[in-house]
Amino acid sequence: MSQRSGFGMRPAPNGAPEEEAPSSGAPPLPPDASVDLAKERADSQVDGVLDALDAELVGLAPVKTRIREIAALLLIDRVRARFGIDSARPNLHMSFTGSPGTGKTTVALRLAELLHRLGYVRKGHLVSVTRDDLVGQYVGHTAPKTKEVLKRAMGGVLFIDEAYYLYRAENERDYGQEAIEILLQVMENQRDDLVVVLAGYKDRMDSFFASNPGMSSRIAHHIDFPDYDTAELEAIGHLMLAREGYRLAPETEQIFRDYLERRQAQPRFANARSVRNAIERARLRHANRLLAGSATVDRAALTTLLPDDFLASRVFGVRP
Repeated sequence: MSQRSGFGMRPAPNGAPEEEAPSSGAPPLPPDASVDLAKERADSQVDGVLDALDAELVGLAPVKTRIREIAALLLIDRVRARFGIDSARPNLHMSFTGSPGTGKTTVALRLAELLHRLGYVRKGHLVSVTRDDLVGQYVGHTAPKTKEVLKRAMGGVLFIDEAYYLYRAENERDYGQEAIEILLQVMENQRDDLVVVLAGYKDRMDSFFASNPGMSSRIAHHIDFPDYDTAELEAIGHLMLAREGYRLAPETEQIFRDYLERRQAQPRFANARSVRNAIERARLRHANRLLAGSATVDRAALTTLLPDDFLASRVFGVRP
């Protein structure tokens, strides 16, 4: 039975999947026909997803390039199908490696939307889980948990964060291997209805794949998410501030940059997550400062963060 039927689907205006003509049994285009790729691309609405990815995430050029390449492949495959050219459905199971806060979950979310618009998956939703969602604590508990997660994820993307925790070689009685075996079977036999993304630190993921060659062989795309540099973190901070209706006073700009440089050098730095946490704490200090001060405020006061809103951080040697 051909697996191409689902590949010609695209979302209708109301978000429900809609079959392309070839997928519903229409005859293929004649060999001398031509297809307007610009129109195909516009009709697929993939540029909206890619533009959103650019707007949401600073940097990550190699990651965004790979996602665009995948979009191009799927779009061209859809055009080939209209000519009756049958080719194997691409394997899109992936590994996202990198430090926390580098955008892995955001990219997975946009990937699910992209695959749905191109008809690769039926629903386009993202199910994000960790070991605790898949592995049970006693005999007979793991299989039902794992299968329930897979059931929820079908038609979309399953994102398994810190996937290496599924395998604990030091514990012979651990049930993670059972979850891995179920995942392997589904990744191979139902890849027409599910894309699995395994995520985590690169060195630990490398060890995980070395210990589980069956899993490694099922991963088609290994995408590394680099840490952000200070300028990128600063840009991320400005994006976050703008979304929340805040801005930095001119004299706060250098203080914010100094904060980021100091925080990067400290343990447990988590890239964009650490930036978000810093801004949240600055907002707390900003609100406390306003309430402790004048009884009247204007719009500028309500939206502007001053140096003291960051300088009170322990990063500068002061406990908040």
